[in-house]
Order: sequence, then C-alpha cells, then structure tokens
Amino acid sequence: MTHLLALPLLMGIVASLAGTRLPPRHAPLLGAAVAAACFAAYGFLGLGMADGVAVEAAFWSVPALGIGGGLRLDGLGLVFALLISGIGFFIFLYAHRYLEGDKRLTRLSVMLTLFMTAMLGAVTADDVIVLFIFWEMTSLTSFFLVGYDHEKPGARQAALQALLVTAGGGLVLLAGLLMLTVATGTSSLSAIIAMRDIVLTDPTATAAMLLIIVGCFTKSAQIPFHFWLPNAMAAPTPVSAYLHSATMVKLGIYLLARMNPLYQDEALWQSILTWFGLGTAALGALLALRETDLKRILAYTTLTALGTLTLLIGAAPTLTLTAAMAFLVAHALYKAAMFMIAGIVDHETGTRDARALGGLRKAMPATAIATVLAALSMAGLPPFIGFLGKELIYESLLEAGPAALLLIAGMLFVNGVNVAVAGLMAIRLFFGGQRPTPARPHDPPAGMLAGPWTLAALGLAGGLLSGAVGLWIVGPSAGAILGAPVTADLYLWHGFNLVLGLSGLTLATGGALYLGWPRIQPWLAGIAAIDRFGANAGYEKGLAGIIRLSEVSTALIQHGDLRGYLRTLFLVTAAGLLLTLLLRDGFALPGFDSGTVDIRALAFLGIAGGALATVFARTLFGAVVCSGLVGFATALAFLFFGAPDVAFTQFAVETLLVAILAFALVKMPIRRADDRTARDRVKDGGIAIASGVAVTALLLAVLATPFDSRLSDWFGNASLTDAFGRNVVNVILVDFRALDTLGEITVLAIAAFAVLALLRPMLQETRKS
Repeated sequence: MTHLLALPLLMGIVASLAGTRLPPRHAPLLGAAVAAACFAAYGFLGLGMADGVAVEAAFWSVPALGIGGGLRLDGLGLVFALLISGIGFFIFLYAHRYLEGDKRLTRLSVMLTLFMTAMLGAVTADDVIVLFIFWEMTSLTSFFLVGYDHEKPGARQAALQALLVTAGGGLVLLAGLLMLTVATGTSSLSAIIAMRDIVLTDPTATAAMLLIIVGCFTKSAQIPFHFWLPNAMAAPTPVSAYLHSATMVKLGIYLLARMNPLYQDEALWQSILTWFGLGTAALGALLALRETDLKRILAYTTLTALGTLTLLIGAAPTLTLTAAMAFLVAHALYKAAMFMIAGIVDHETGTRDARALGGLRKAMPATAIATVLAALSMAGLPPFIGFLGKELIYESLLEAGPAALLLIAGMLFVNGVNVAVAGLMAIRLFFGGQRPTPARPHDPPAGMLAGPWTLAALGLAGGLLSGAVGLWIVGPSAGAILGAPVTADLYLWHGFNLVLGLSGLTLATGGALYLGWPRIQPWLAGIAAIDRFGANAGYEKGLAGIIRLSEVSTALIQHGDLRGYLRTLFLVTAAGLLLTLLLRDGFALPGFDSGTVDIRALAFLGIAGGALATVFARTLFGAVVCSGLVGFATALAFLFFGAPDVAFTQFAVETLLVAILAFALVKMPIRRADDRTARDRVKDGGIAIASGVAVTALLLAVLATPFDSRLSDWFGNASLTDAFGRNVVNVILVDFRALDTLGEITVLAIAAFAVLALLRPMLQETRKS
C-alpha cells in the first residue's frame, strides 16, 4: 500500500520537474492515469478482503527505538479509497476540458494529485502521527486548490478561511489522539480501539472524545464550523466537485465512523453526533433554499448530507451504520455528478444563476440526460441507489427510540429539500421555456460529460444491483466500523409499509418546496439576520478581534526598544527561576568545604572582577576589553578543572571576538553617551542583580541535588568503544550530538549570510564614495 501512496506523489514530482516540457493540457491526463491505476490496485486489494481480513503494511519505522507507524486497509478504508481514486479519475478528465487553455493547469493537476495522495493516506493510516500528517496535508493542499484563482480577493479569503478552520481543527484532533496514545501506550488506531476498556476508564477519556469530535466537525463542516464549505465554492468547479462532494468533507465522517466502536455506548458521544448532525442537516437544507448560485445550492445540500451521516453514526445501531454507508456511496455518486453538471452549465452558458436558466434540454441534450439521472438518485426515487439510502435512513431512525419522531421529522424536511434541489437542477434548468443566457448553450466535449454520465449511471446500477452493493460495499464497510461481520441485505422493494409512506411524504414535501421556491428564496434571502448573526459573521468578527488583539499586544510587547526587550527577557527568566525553586523544593545549599579552596578560585575571582570592570567601564572599548577578561578567566576555569581542549577553544574564541569588536570600534567609533535616567539605572541594576541571584540559586540547587552519574558514565564508556574517540567532549559534539552540532553550524552560517546581505549595500556605498 505504501507504493500506492508513492505513485501519485511521484506523478506530482514528475509533473512539477517537467515544467514547460509537459504541455499543460497533458498534466490532467497523467493525473487521470495515476488515479485509474490507484483505483485498480485498491480494487485488487479489495478482492482479497472478502473474508473481512484487513491488509496491513509498514509506513515508517525506527527499529532501534522500537517505534513506527503503518497503513491498514479494511472495508471502510476500501470504500473511501475507491471513491477517492475513482471519482478523482473523472475529475482529472473533467479538468482537462473545463480549464482547457489555462496555463496553470499543470499546477492544478499537481495539487489535485497531492490532495489525492493525502486523502488516500488518511483513510488507510493506522498510526496517530501518520493520520495527522495526511489530515493536515489535505488542509494545506485544499488551501492552494480553493485559492487557485488567487488574483481574486474572494478566492484568497475563502482559501484562508478553509485553512484556518480545518487546520486548526487538525491541531485539536491531534491533542485528542495523543491523549488516547498516552492512555493506551500505543499510537496504532486499531490497537487503541481494541483497548476500549482502558480508554474509557482513563481520566482523559471524555476530553479526548470531545477534542476528536471538534477536529472531525471542522473537517466535515458541522455546526458551528459549517460556514467555510459554501464559501469554498470560490474554487474552480473541478476542485469543488472533488473536494466538497466525495473526499475532503467526508474525511471527518470517516474518522467519526472509525472511532465509533470506541465511544458508541457513551451517551455524550451519541447525543453530540445525533443532535449536531440533525442541526447541520436542517440548517444546510434551509440555507440551500436561500441561494440562487448552483454551486452554493449544492454546497448547502452537501451540508445536509454530512449532517445526516453524522446523525446516523451517532445513532449507533447496526442498521443506522448500514444506512450511513449506503447513503455515503449514493451521495458521493450523485453529488460529484451534480457539481460537474453545474460547472458544465456555467461553462457553456456563462451563468450559474438558477433564476436565469431554463429550457436547456434542446441545446444540451446529453447534459440533460445525465442531470436527470443524477437528480433521480438525489431525490431518492427507485430504482436508484439514492432510493436505497433514503429508505434505510427512515427504517433505521424508526428504531431510534424516544427521539425517533423528531429525527424523522427533521429528515423529512432535509430529504424534501434534496428533492426540491434535484427538481431545480433537472426540471428548472432543462425544461420549460428557454431563457436567454450570456453565452450560446451547447453540450460540452466528451471529457467533461464522462464523469456525470458514468457516475449517474453507477447510481442507477447501484440500485438495480442492490444485493451486490450490500455484499461488497455496504456490508464490509459497516462491519469494519462495528468490528464484527455485518450482513447488508439491500433490496429495492420493501412492500407497502411505513417507510414507503415516509418516502411518499418526502416527495410531496419536496414537490411543494420546488413549486414554492420562487417565493421562498427571495423571502429567505431578505432575512438580514441570517447574515448578520450567522456563523460566518461570527468568524469574521472573531478574526477581526484576533487581529486587533495582535495589534495591541504587538504595540505593547514589540515596541522597538531593544533595551526594553532585554529587561523583559531577564526579568521573566529570573522570576521564573526563583518561583520554580521556591515552589518545588525551596532554596537548597550544597555543603562547602573551605579546605578545598585553592588556586582554582582565582579563575572565579577573575570572572567576577572582569564582570564588575565591564559594568563600570567608561567607554565601549574599555567594556569590550573587560568583557574579554571574563572569557579568559572562564577559559582558565576550564583548564583548572581538566578540560584543556575546551579551554583552548574558549581562549581562541574570546581572542577573536575581542579583536573583531575592538577593530569594529576603531573603524566605526560610537560615542553615544549613556542617556538613561537615574531611575532606569536603578531598574536595570535591580534586574541584573535579580538575574544573577536566580542563576546562582539555580546552580546551588543543582549542586545540592544528588548527582546521577549514569549518563556521564555511559558517555565515558561508549566514547572509545562506539565512537573510537578518547576525548569525550569532542566525541559528544561530533558523534552523539552530530545533528545538533550541524544545526548550530547551519544557524551560524545563515546568520553570517544575513549579516553580509545587510552590510552589502553599505559596503557598496562606501566603495562608491
């Protein structure tokens, strides 16, 4: 499986390196080939999972440390992997024609491929860290995809909003997953879920659960984080069709389903998922009726689907999970097709305004047929897979106990809106009298129709072959969630029963909403309170507040006074050290033996004398020389205590430093007088004394603590046997801490280049003059 993640990643690298050598129009075709290869490979792996055994593979490991992370593909991950790669194939074909002639098409293809890699990695990850990396990779790549038209302020704002919400939620998710890792002692997701009893008895169980829920809600646009999804429609249609129908927005749903066995019996888990899911679905349905832009209408109906899936996962019984998996597949098929159709209509007519469109069936017959097929599945009519999903939802909610009536009432409204939107897309756009459009409408090239046609046809085939769908897709995925085999007997005809009656009532509700939409839409759009007090307004106010807080804090802290920075640094350090010593064990003093005072004390007297001389020096040149005395005295201390190599290094560094500073002062004499007031001097003296006292107290406390020699003994023994060096200090620096030393050298080199860059203009001016 690791190679399947490397394949699209390699394609992205190849396309990027090819640059202008690869014509932009060919990049999507390369991406389509990679997506098709991934789909075939995952399908092949799925054939070997008929008995429910998951496929596992190592992703990274450090055997010496006994750590690592892996990938795991089970029924749930397989469904998502097939949707990601299969729909991705058609998205690449669609983008090839939709953005034909766009010179940035290669960049879009690379980002789509990287996004596909991230999604495939996230749904197959069996390690907390691996999951988090791919999770955040989806947020980062979606930022570039949503902001594809970066010259437009709306696209930039939408991309930033999506990134802040989803990436911020990812950090919250990481905190929750790390709590589970600490509680169980493992970072494997499958192992954590298997340790359910240990997790639930841990004091952090509830906190971890809430953090995971928040992280998933941000990714899957549940209230109150739902606002970013409709705004992300600023992205090009291929991006919207891929990210916001079948992939990124369902990643939170995936993880909720994955973690459901851990918390499925917890009342808080069930309540949050059920009622927040219902609220998201109902709010999305209401706001969909308010819109006229086809993509935003579809975005809000995506919210209804995501809320429905969250509700079904929270309801927890086997039947609701079966319904969730059936509806997930149905929604992915018809919604990806609908988004692509919305893009086709916009591309060929020049508008996405539902009020300005109508009668397109004669000019766009092939598009009309695909739209009708997808709309029938969206409306939940037989024999489409959407009908199966809707019937299972009602059947499962009838078993939901006391809350069944409210949940079913909510689903009647939500599904009724889906019927109305399906009517808008199929009937209003393609039937009736033709309305004038900015461009002359016509059917698009075959590449743009391949996706809608195939996905809509699969929706029909899924309904006709319901038994196979239940056996190969719904059953294994629901079983992977529950951790036990699930038999999903799906069939179109359930007889004349209450569920069929609810389906009929749904159609009636949807028909009424469709007929009333021309009056409902203006009325809802005229309610200014929705915009003024909605979640998006709250986000804008919160972001403005954060920016204002940063301005105030920056003016307070980053005030530009270097002396003030030093005062703050030393004062906080001193206060922190003294407070820590006081609260922990108090001030401890080591035992002193006056008989041990010898010539080595001269070094410390030299350090103290040099420091005092530096403070009272009248000129900067004198202060530099006196500070050199401190360094030389420190070198003597190293020499007296048996570290001649360190002493010689200190001598060399101090000599070089004093010489350079003295030379600089001679060449650029600074005669600025000390302009501090008496009060400032007293303040600085107090801070200096407090810092000195704090460091001294810390050193004394360290000396008073029993010395643990295990680490020093290990370095002393391993220095010669493992690193073949007798000088322990040098061996530590260049072998055991080689990476740290390299980092220090790198930092110094970067600093030197920065100084050179700053001085270069000055040197050039000097040469000219």
